[in-house]
Amino acid sequence: MIFITSGASLAKSLFPLIGVEATVGLRLTFAAILLFIIFRPWRFTPKKTEWKVVIIYGVAMGAMNLSFYTAINRIPLGIALALEFTGPLAVALFSSRSKKDLLWVFFAIAGILLLLPLTKASEHIDPTGIAFALFAGMCWAVYIVIGKRAVAGKHSGAIAAWGLLIGAIMIAPIAIGTTDIASINQHTLIMGFGVALLSSAVPYTLELMALKRLPAKTFSIFTSLEPAIGAASGFIFLSEKLLPIHLLAIALVITASAGSSYFSTRRPKVEVEFSA
Repeated sequence: MIFITSGASLAKSLFPLIGVEATVGLRLTFAAILLFIIFRPWRFTPKKTEWKVVIIYGVAMGAMNLSFYTAINRIPLGIALALEFTGPLAVALFSSRSKKDLLWVFFAIAGILLLLPLTKASEHIDPTGIAFALFAGMCWAVYIVIGKRAVAGKHSGAIAAWGLLIGAIMIAPIAIGTTDIASINQHTLIMGFGVALLSSAVPYTLELMALKRLPAKTFSIFTSLEPAIGAASGFIFLSEKLLPIHLLAIALVITASAGSSYFSTRRPKVEVEFSA
């Protein structure tokens, strides 16, 4: 999570140089190259019946990245992560049949309401940024549900690499059409590679290592801390200062996510490697 949020902070510093779309394009392209080197997915080409799931998986990944980066271009990183977390949280809560989970729904809704521009403390938060963060959460939910089928089994790394390639291909026309080619130089390429390394390649590898050693429930509880780590990363690297009410909102979302992870036995494993 430290790598993921640091990568998002680096990406945000790249936006003024080449734009959001080009940043997403570089991240997905370099990340696909890195995962192709690590997992050598050409040794496992999806079957004809599997390609549909892999394509949806890749498109959801691309849309999630583009919408999330658009969000953090407009609102603080910690707030965007808290709003995006509504996606995996919704998947967890919908998969549970326990009435106790209504408590976590209440915490999540309360946290979201505190982040919406409904009060004087939050009126400066860009509504468009909020909308994109929530849409990124929806894409993350699709990514989790489809990804659970796509990456099941020993070829999960290979499928993730194919999905990244599809996401990069999807974003490429948007990035090319909205980017000043002259802005792409050695410096921006190195930064783009750094974003891919921090946000995709390293976290995905560490996640696979963690999941071999941690129960899925423990893993999910730890990943619930990502909005808090994102807020800290935004403060350290981007000088993003949040008001106490926004920190409370983030804490409520974290509580909802961690609580549902701890008490729900039906919660699916949340994939985080390309969430931010």
